[in-house]
Amino acid sequence: MGELVLAAKVTHVPSMFISEQDGPLKGIRDEAVNGLKRIGELCRERQVDTIVVADTHWLVNAGFHINAKPDMSGVFTSTEFPHFLNNMQYQHVGDPELGQLIAKTATDNGVTTLCHDQFASLELQYGTLVPLRYLGIGTDIKVVSIAGWMYDADLEESKVVGEAILQAIEKSDKRVAFLASGSLSHRIPPNKVVGDYLFKISHPLNQETDLMVMDMWKQGRIQAFLDILPQYAKDCAGEGGMHDTAMLFGLLGWNNYDGKAEVMTEYFPSSGTGQCNVVFPVPQKHAAVA
Repeated sequence: MGELVLAAKVTHVPSMFISEQDGPLKGIRDEAVNGLKRIGELCRERQVDTIVVADTHWLVNAGFHINAKPDMSGVFTSTEFPHFLNNMQYQHVGDPELGQLIAKTATDNGVTTLCHDQFASLELQYGTLVPLRYLGIGTDIKVVSIAGWMYDADLEESKVVGEAILQAIEKSDKRVAFLASGSLSHRIPPNKVVGDYLFKISHPLNQETDLMVMDMWKQGRIQAFLDILPQYAKDCAGEGGMHDTAMLFGLLGWNNYDGKAEVMTEYFPSSGTGQCNVVFPVPQKHAAVA
């Protein structure tokens, strides 16, 4: 029987890649990078076989979709931020077996989901690639990437997909980590001023709401958070509609979950958006045996 051994909400800001480079911005995102490194260390401590990523940079228009192709290697340049994220080499290995099992389980549960493991040209998006880079994942741990930006789906469907991910994990023989890869608030400032917002939030109300949400997570007030999630995603422009977050809490047990989050990277603004790295304790019945 497989196990969910780690669950987290993580940042994928491309300015982490700039932070690696020599120059005036070197080290600007060290705290975010170090938080992801700690999550990577937890993955190894817990002997993770496969990381499932809900990627809010993968937009889909019809159905839920999964990329689990065996060879996930290449060179990535962002079409959105090519001046931030360019020529980033990566090498990963997909997990077709788990990807197909998730797709079948979600479809059986009423949400049409397709797993693609034979399209060599189906590329990964940077919501998957950037966290994996700073977790330190190469070919040692397999990867499944799930589209986390749904053109016309409601959060209830993503909750069901999250529940299906857990069910598929338990049907498998895998030890699995799940990453909800996306920001909190996600209102990028207008083009004429965006260059001034590398370290600032676009709207002060967004930041105050983000911090309130993180406090809810830290206090284990999950029902209160779920009550506001649809309006929060709408009013604060949650990235990808916060479908990644709905999958995360569906996976954790939705309103039955009361775990208290552990912050790996404290809240920080980036290009107008709100970011963090947070680990959620896995419910005991799903936790790895020490």
